[in-house]
Amino acid sequence: MTEPPVPESPGPEERDATDVRDATAPGGRGGTGAGGARPHGGGAAGRAARSTASAVLIVLTCILVPVALLATWVHDIALDTDRYVATVEPLATDPAVQDAAVHRITEAVGAHVNGPQVASDIASWLQSQGLPPRAADALSRLGPQIDSAVDQAVTRIATRVVHSDAFATVWTDANRAAHNAVVHALTGKGRGAVGISDGTVTLDVGTAVDRVKQQLVDAGLKPAAKIPQVNKQLVLFQSDELAKFRKAARLLDIVGNWFPVIVVLLGVAGVFLAHRRRRALARTALGAAFACLVVAVALIVARHYYLDHLPPQVQSKAAASAVFDTLLRFLRVSLRTGIVLGVVIALGAYFVGPGRLPVAVRGASDQTADSAARWAAAHHVTTGRVGAWALAYRRAATLGVLLIIALVFALWNHPTVLTVLLLVLVLLAVLAVLALLAASGRAQLDAGRRTAPGTPRDGV
Repeated sequence: MTEPPVPESPGPEERDATDVRDATAPGGRGGTGAGGARPHGGGAAGRAARSTASAVLIVLTCILVPVALLATWVHDIALDTDRYVATVEPLATDPAVQDAAVHRITEAVGAHVNGPQVASDIASWLQSQGLPPRAADALSRLGPQIDSAVDQAVTRIATRVVHSDAFATVWTDANRAAHNAVVHALTGKGRGAVGISDGTVTLDVGTAVDRVKQQLVDAGLKPAAKIPQVNKQLVLFQSDELAKFRKAARLLDIVGNWFPVIVVLLGVAGVFLAHRRRRALARTALGAAFACLVVAVALIVARHYYLDHLPPQVQSKAAASAVFDTLLRFLRVSLRTGIVLGVVIALGAYFVGPGRLPVAVRGASDQTADSAARWAAAHHVTTGRVGAWALAYRRAATLGVLLIIALVFALWNHPTVLTVLLLVLVLLAVLAVLALLAASGRAQLDAGRRTAPGTPRDGV
């Protein structure tokens, strides 16, 4: 009597395709019963309610992702003194800001040097000392020249002060002291060296003005010592809408760093309740990326609108642009990171699916790994128990790697697009190593079967 032939084991690409079909098909593993029949407990009403709840949660997640990034920006930039100072510190060497500071300091100092009056006083005194009237009259007309000379001297010294390391120190110290005023601008509490009035944010450059006055005196311009106290405020930012944002800023401050966690939990719940979770994950990721893209475009439009409608209080459009870009740099980076991360997650969800292209890519990868494993086995290079373990627990190991990568991203301090790409490369490298180890395990298993004693096919 002859035993029926033993069916051959399917290849790696066939097994992967079968596993994916089983996991995603209506009648597959983890799904409903054979033939697509569903348990009696899951009626049409329950399925509809679950689908509706999933859709609502996914839509909320997509909308709230950019809001969560905004909350983190407000919490970190407005309330963290060290990070705020580190953010605005480069502005001390920004050419536009330096030019605006030179102009404001020169204006504050030079406005109190009256050239015509000085020339007239000198001419009157020299005339009292015997200078001919015609010479005194000619001298009294040198007022504009005196103004020009004083302005040139003040500008030269102010430029030297602003471009020195001393100004960078003054700028950093002033902004550190100004941190409470920035908090006041966004939350309505606190105060500091930055003044907040009717949506206008100003920085006190009095220390730099005093340095210029002292250097003018040292250079021989003694009247500079008698320059009275003047307005030494440099306008950094002005918006009539600033006060209207305070309520929203207070709310974002309260939720702080917990808001992103809440948004992630909402997204996880929405995907979990979905009937087709893989598709739900891809749609959630793409929806969140699109929402971040919309906000990023809105920031560009808002920037152009703000710079095109600057009020008279802002002396320099270039400086206002530099300040605007610097303060929103972290938010822009976060939005770009959210866009790239959403696209990466959507692509990952697609390539683990049952589509023709994903199955072909996975099959080609496993075939390449099998070819490499057979070549290594032919050269007596094996992975031993590690390969056997990888073959048996490849899925669990892949899931563990994904969780570790997600945890690293969550704990990364302000991740960027480069961070996302780096973690993706690490993930792909680890998955490639797991594929090679599993292929080596299969090669060892096949070699063991070939060397084992054959089972007789003919018997009684």
